[in-house]
Amino acid sequence: MKALTKTDFNFPGQKSVYHGKVRDVYNINDEKLVMVATDRISAFDVILPKGIPFKGQVLNQIASKFLDATADICPNWKLSSPDPMVTVGVMCEGFPVEMIVRGYLCGSAWRAYKSGVREICGVKLPEGMRENEKFPTPIITPTTKAEIGEHDADISKEEILARGLATPEEYALLEKYTLALFQRGTEIAAKRGLILVDTKYEFGKHNGVIYLMDEIHTPDSSRYFYADGYAEKFAKGEPQKQLSKEFVREWLMDNGFQGKAGQQVPPMTDEIVTSISDRYIELYEHITGEQFQKEETSDNVLERIEKNVLKAI
Repeated sequence: MKALTKTDFNFPGQKSVYHGKVRDVYNINDEKLVMVATDRISAFDVILPKGIPFKGQVLNQIASKFLDATADICPNWKLSSPDPMVTVGVMCEGFPVEMIVRGYLCGSAWRAYKSGVREICGVKLPEGMRENEKFPTPIITPTTKAEIGEHDADISKEEILARGLATPEEYALLEKYTLALFQRGTEIAAKRGLILVDTKYEFGKHNGVIYLMDEIHTPDSSRYFYADGYAEKFAKGEPQKQLSKEFVREWLMDNGFQGKAGQQVPPMTDEIVTSISDRYIELYEHITGEQFQKEETSDNVLERIEKNVLKAI
């Protein structure tokens, strides 16, 4: 098995390329974006030294399915998915914030709550909550979109408006879309025996219209619990069985790495890489309810992607 960790295409009309933590994004004539989901993996805002075979395919295909399944809620950027690792879509001018929506108190929100914080991003939290407890209604806790190497930072609705990152009308629509998408994602997850715990959405504008961009409801951008056993584990104060990238973070933390200065990424053995790949495939099958069809990971995967993209653009 080989992992695709780098692309360097030169498509007709290509004006620029942006290499993100996971995706390589090609600008075609300032009109379309070709987004290649590589097998790179990041945690704590650090790209890990080895790629994970099939991870890019998993992320791209989950996002593609959910973009189609939510297209009636709001416009989205997807035009086609010509290759298992690629989505082609309209180019949008992104809002410099990520809309994070939480249905349950866990992760960084729980860590803040446990330390005494009772307000996140301007949202007041009830007293007496426990880890993994469901909020009375989902809450939106936006973050700024960080530059490479920087961490995203919490930001409130009031700060977003005060800094002119969105107009009041735009932000109202972002909130409306965020909650509606989360509700749809929650309903789809429930059919699969899962709970959509929290996720993030990115939006942008194209010809003055707000579009949903990037990925949606993938294990890299979302956290899922298994519905079966949730109540029992919550009652006992036990950790929930979850589907997300959290297992990668936990492995890193267990080995003394949290992305802090001076810390070294632990060695990624073939066994570790294979186990992470297997988990991503498991995530795909649970989230979509479909069997994962592995595409080739040989040397000519770049040729395949290029050929498929050229047909699409």
